[in-house]
Amino acid sequence: MHSPSFARYAELLDRGDWQGIAGLMLDSADRLARTGADFLICPDNTIHRALPEVEQRSPLPWLHIVEITVAEAAARGYRRLGITGTRWLVESDVYPVKVAERGLEYERPDAQEREAMHRIIMDELVYGLLKPESVARLQQSVTSLKTNGCDAVILGCTELPLVLSDSNSPLPTLDSTRLLARAALRFAVEEGQPPSRSTIAR
Repeated sequence: MHSPSFARYAELLDRGDWQGIAGLMLDSADRLARTGADFLICPDNTIHRALPEVEQRSPLPWLHIVEITVAEAAARGYRRLGITGTRWLVESDVYPVKVAERGLEYERPDAQEREAMHRIIMDELVYGLLKPESVARLQQSVTSLKTNGCDAVILGCTELPLVLSDSNSPLPTLDSTRLLARAALRFAVEEGQPPSRSTIAR
């Protein structure tokens, strides 16, 4: 396992420096390749926006958290997915592209909801602050997605499962972090070989 300080990523995200983010990811990839890793995972949805650039130069293949999450949604029979996460993720095409490839639909929170969600994640959850009023605000955002026709919600941020789950969400949840972890374990133990896009899509 390797990661630079989250503060370095946050600084680059604030500047919109995706080349810089790709550079950090590649540095981790190179280090892990030298330790003998067979494939790579990244539990951060947001920085997957830089993955197309990373994959071109990576010494090892990556499991794509978005592909895995959307594949699970399709397998469960969901048709319209709400996207939650940081503003950087929700306003990007990271999920919409993969959702469309599966023939599914998606809904983003509106601008006000996105800002509230981003603030809760970055100012509270990443610091371990779990405020009841913030949980209620996130539930409200999911309710809005449900009203707009979503039948499931993607928890597209590592911290969101700290406060949202099937037990308190107005919609069934797709916990991208756990789905990625389970996929990585399956490939490492059962497949015994690095993943390919064909195996991810199964």
